[in-house]
Amino acid sequence: MFKLRPLMLATTFVTTLALSTAVAPVLAEESEQSEQLPLEELRMFAEVFGRIKSAYVEPVTDEQLLEDAIRGMVAGLDPHSSYLAPDDFGSLQESTSGRFGGLGIEVGMKDGFIHVISPIDDTPASRAGLQSGDLIIKIDDTPVQGMGLTEAVDLLRGEIGTSVRLSIMRDSADTPFEVEIERAAIKSTSVKSRLLADGYGYVRISQFQANTGEELNKALEKVSEAEPLKGLVVDLRNNPGGVLQAAVDVSDAFLKEGRIVYTEGRLERSELSFDAKADTAVPMETPVIVLINGGSASASEIVAGALQDQQRAVILGTQSFGKGSVQTILPLSEDRGVKITTARYFTPSGRSIQAQGIVPDVVVERRSMTDADTPEVDIVRERDLTGHLENGDESKPLAEELSGEDFQLYQAYTLLKALNIVSKR
Repeated sequence: MFKLRPLMLATTFVTTLALSTAVAPVLAEESEQSEQLPLEELRMFAEVFGRIKSAYVEPVTDEQLLEDAIRGMVAGLDPHSSYLAPDDFGSLQESTSGRFGGLGIEVGMKDGFIHVISPIDDTPASRAGLQSGDLIIKIDDTPVQGMGLTEAVDLLRGEIGTSVRLSIMRDSADTPFEVEIERAAIKSTSVKSRLLADGYGYVRISQFQANTGEELNKALEKVSEAEPLKGLVVDLRNNPGGVLQAAVDVSDAFLKEGRIVYTEGRLERSELSFDAKADTAVPMETPVIVLINGGSASASEIVAGALQDQQRAVILGTQSFGKGSVQTILPLSEDRGVKITTARYFTPSGRSIQAQGIVPDVVVERRSMTDADTPEVDIVRERDLTGHLENGDESKPLAEELSGEDFQLYQAYTLLKALNIVSKR
């Protein structure tokens, strides 16, 4: 059974539909009350409590009223603070371990609708084509406008193997469309890797879980086992956050010194600072490009901000989500607690990411290269001549493959090659 302990969170607003919650253990301390209780407001609370008990159309228990009051009080603080009932604790533990049930999306509220912050790789949501920025306007036949996030999440949850029908609004679509998704047990691997070409590696981090740092080291060994890396692309697109310590570990793999991230808050122990160790998993002379977009949030922004400020990597893509606050879980009992915002985090240079995000060094929008974009499309080459001799290797050129399937990655790859050439000269 999951035993409650205080936790510090650096993540987007988390539901059990989605990913790992950024978790780094920290001692949560209760601040001493410096002011007297507001007696007039407490009298009003007691009066409302009594009026509901006596006049509401149906009987309501004291326990239900008080729990609802706590939930409303915490939810009114900001989008990332919430009251955690027993079920929420179980979901939190599952999500941070990388094994949990649901659709595989990170969600929040926007304009009264459910906002998809990011789908998680290799989950029902990503396979169904959900995208960062989508708005869920109906769940099955129930409109979500005006509905609380918790209520909406309860509708999205369900037995593994059952389906839910979502009505989606997307900026690029003229009208809403429906997607049916089958709920599943989510078992996600946070790091994947492959070679883009000889000496050029690609590492995709879909979320920051407790073991992501270890997974990254294994992935780096894999892509560099044939020959030393000439360059590396680290893909953080649509990575909505995760374990704070994992973000530190990932940053530390590329840095040999200097600050990675620090936090500032009202509680003394909410002020933390993390610095890089001398050992690096990637040699400092190896060019690194980090891919981000609007679905990159929280822990992803910690990594991107650290590597950008330390001038260790070129950040490429589009502006990130902008979630720069830290949440701490304060226990109320063995199976209940509150998750409240206790600090903001800052990049090494002192930038606050909150509501701003990381601005890429090189802005590249999501798109695909069309024939009209391809230079010299009408030039006749040797391979176009009838009866030409074959090369012996008929595999499709990597650049051509990437330009069609992932334009941002294609741009990162070409920039890596350029950086490698310049460094040699």
